[in-house]
Amino acid sequence: MTAGKETRGKRPPFAAVSAAAVPVLLSAVLAAAMPGAVLTAHAQSDPEQTEASESGRADGGKVTLRIANWEEYIDEGDWDEEEAIELDDRDHTVIFGENSMVEDFEQWYLDTYGVEVDVEYSTFGTNEDLYNQMTLGNNFDLVCPSEYMFMKLIAEGRLQPLSESFFDPDIEENYYIRGVSDYIRNIYDTNTINGEPWSRYAAGYMWGTTGIVYNPEKITEEEASHWAILADPKYKGQVTIKDNVRDSYFAALGILNEDELLSPEFVSSDDRLEKITELMNRTDDKTVAAAEDILKQMKENAYSFESDSGKADMVTGKVLANYQWSGDAVYTLDQAEIDDYILAYAVPEECTNVWFDGWVMIRDGIDGDAAKQQAAEAFINFMSRPDNVVRNMYYIGYTSVIAGGDSDIIYAYADWCYGAEEDAEDTIEYPVGFFFSGDDSDPDYVITAESDQINRQLFAQYPPEEVLDRAVVMQYFDQENNQKINQMWVNVRCFNLASLTGSDWAKIGAGVVIVLAAVFVFLKRDDLFRRKI
Repeated sequence: MTAGKETRGKRPPFAAVSAAAVPVLLSAVLAAAMPGAVLTAHAQSDPEQTEASESGRADGGKVTLRIANWEEYIDEGDWDEEEAIELDDRDHTVIFGENSMVEDFEQWYLDTYGVEVDVEYSTFGTNEDLYNQMTLGNNFDLVCPSEYMFMKLIAEGRLQPLSESFFDPDIEENYYIRGVSDYIRNIYDTNTINGEPWSRYAAGYMWGTTGIVYNPEKITEEEASHWAILADPKYKGQVTIKDNVRDSYFAALGILNEDELLSPEFVSSDDRLEKITELMNRTDDKTVAAAEDILKQMKENAYSFESDSGKADMVTGKVLANYQWSGDAVYTLDQAEIDDYILAYAVPEECTNVWFDGWVMIRDGIDGDAAKQQAAEAFINFMSRPDNVVRNMYYIGYTSVIAGGDSDIIYAYADWCYGAEEDAEDTIEYPVGFFFSGDDSDPDYVITAESDQINRQLFAQYPPEEVLDRAVVMQYFDQENNQKINQMWVNVRCFNLASLTGSDWAKIGAGVVIVLAAVFVFLKRDDLFRRKI
């Protein structure tokens, strides 16, 4: 779930600013008048982007497939020659991304099914951005939100079920059902919304844990292994936290419930995962209020709230610890290592969130069009083909839900990434059988890795069973509870108007008077200027 590249634009000269800028000027003055306030102006959606075509078909029988995915979350091709990956699998496979994955899919679909497909590919920065785009009228056929968002879409009846043929392992092109890890498939089959399993509507894409990327020269592994580090004044201004309510709320509940989560009775209980799930998804008024207080402490302690900049802040040494998704943790560790700057990744001992991004079809987009649904399901399968899985994992750094089935390409890639050199002396035997075969003692799935991988990239990509024993899913919140935690987040992230004193309101009133006077002068000046020309 990585945010995309920064968009840069040019600021217009003063004389070119029109009356449309007045709300922005007013917001700026109000922000200045309110100590600590954060006000965000949302851009209006582009009518050309929100206009939906009446049919998924173009002239000549071509299928138009509208896909929305996270930014920078798919192989875009154009690899350098030295990036070619030569795997020591049974076929000595060579992986190389010459074209974008979208372009390769369009050609593969034509070759396989004899039908042209035109993919209209767009991106979003957060789950909430995607939902807002859909609410504003952007129509998609296939999207890739996180688990709590596709749970919301299932509950709202907005998703098209996957076809029965999609789950047929005898169909050669059904790479997803033939290759998805049994560990992942079990989670999708057993988690339900309104009595229906995720797997009826969602096919997994990437997965992982959340944890702390840290500088082991400045922070101990023990410190990094607790959510409390995010609010620890010892590291004031040296930690970053996630700029979204669900991840940050989870961390706050980890701090709030630390004593209970770490008690010997709790840890040794047979239903530990069920108890963690209940604790970490509470939304009663007392819990939300306590979490708000903790989040305000975290805000005061943090260098920043962030969705993407935390990676660069860690690599450049601006901060010492970063609350991070495991895939971005791998990227961060890789980038730092280029400059011989060694970072590490820890998963809090209290618990962690095991997250999933999954492909789902939008009912209003598919709209009963069998050809479009076939193309959407084919895209999921194409992305699940083992060689394409490796391309995407290499390009974005995240871990696919696909284990490979009959293919050993994906395991060979993991060994290619993390297997120690033959002459390495300080090594560990790292089992990954839980993911690839369902048995962590399976000798065919043990990577001989350098010992530091116990808390670095391999650990982040394929967490050991002791981490998964405390890893739970963030559950879907209904509308009432969503509104409750969203209001809490507004109080934390922006500004709580109820906390203003009479003096504060007086300052705001004075600021409004000043800005209105400035706007009046500006408009008069602009009017005189226009008359002269």
